[in-house]
Amino acid sequence: MGLSTSTKMIRPVKRLAGSVRMPGDKSISHRYAMLAAIAEGPSEIQGFSASADCRSTLECLTQLGVHIERGERAVVVQGVGLSGLRAPAASLDAGNSGTTMRMLAGILAGQPFRSVLTGDASLSRRPMQRVIDPLTQMGARIQSAEGGLPPLEIEGGPLKPIRYALPVPSAQVKSAMLLAGLFAEGETEVIEPVATRDHTEIALEQMGAGISRHGRTIVVRGRARLEGRKFYVPGDISSAAFFIVAALLVPESSLVIENVGFNPTRTAILDLLVALGARVRVLNVEMANGELFGNLHVEASRLRGGEIPPETVPGLIDELPALAVLGTQTEQGLAFHGAAELRVKESDRIAVVAENLRRLGAEVEEFPDGLRVAGQQKLRGAEIETRADHRMAMAFTVAGLIADGPTLIRDSACVDVSFPDFFETLASVTA
Repeated sequence: MGLSTSTKMIRPVKRLAGSVRMPGDKSISHRYAMLAAIAEGPSEIQGFSASADCRSTLECLTQLGVHIERGERAVVVQGVGLSGLRAPAASLDAGNSGTTMRMLAGILAGQPFRSVLTGDASLSRRPMQRVIDPLTQMGARIQSAEGGLPPLEIEGGPLKPIRYALPVPSAQVKSAMLLAGLFAEGETEVIEPVATRDHTEIALEQMGAGISRHGRTIVVRGRARLEGRKFYVPGDISSAAFFIVAALLVPESSLVIENVGFNPTRTAILDLLVALGARVRVLNVEMANGELFGNLHVEASRLRGGEIPPETVPGLIDELPALAVLGTQTEQGLAFHGAAELRVKESDRIAVVAENLRRLGAEVEEFPDGLRVAGQQKLRGAEIETRADHRMAMAFTVAGLIADGPTLIRDSACVDVSFPDFFETLASVTA
């Protein structure tokens, strides 16, 4: 019996060589599109992510009356200003994208109309109370399914500025509040427990918003006029992580990864890997729109392993599945705590990583908020259940490159959520 079209067979390879170019950063693409929609005049966004998540954002904005042209190399958004969005004729479908739902909720909270945000089965299980609470304090009326789950019905209107300390680190909730703050009269303050990715703050600065940062407090002034502009989206370092780990683990590999975003709030993975002994070099650093980017040269390396410091875990949250696979090949293994957030991602990533590592014959210990993976383990090919989670599919494809025998990745099409060309890009450096 043949494989289904959504199952990939991964075989072990001898080396990775050549160069690959990463797709546009998903987090930055979402933010540029949303801010461009409420800016004055057109914005041209080069390198916009082709991911399904970012398509969901564009489709929601289109339903809100924003004219968007999607070209091969750029997306052009005709901004309508803070007061130009119109009530959607139907529910806004965020698909699988928690970023779309949480951040768009911030914009919709300030609109003089009712809107409903829905999502797919996976998104409908993800917690939204963390964004409902502060937006309700600002004056929006939001109804949800039991337990603060989607769909979200938002009655927007005039908002008041608040000072809000985030209970858990979340760039999405922070961004939702900053976006809502644009519609409030006065200054909205958001205090982070630890620094999270700051793409929203950078983009707001670039577009002329009144925003300031003092330590872990971010202040945005309401009713500022945003100006449309030309943007360039660097490559996604969270997507690059899979290629970095693959090149480190497959013997004799020498790989150049081009166009990688080096925003300091996103490079914890590079700091960690270098500390473990990885041969990773940063090349040709440039800046566009306040965002750093450049190339990486990665070579196969012997890695020490150890404990990932808890304070760095929030900055590694998307990369932890790939790092768990890497841990099986380190000298000491790898462990981390403080990652309970992984339980409420597209899948329960702690449980799914542990399950699939065991399928590959690996020894792994599961904690409520993390994992411990033994080192120097031989992996054997197996059937991998992705649970429709794009990062599971990519992390265990990497595992398949170093396992004995073929590895089957079930529901591999889920990579479209963040990296539609993942398998083709990987094939180009493993052939």
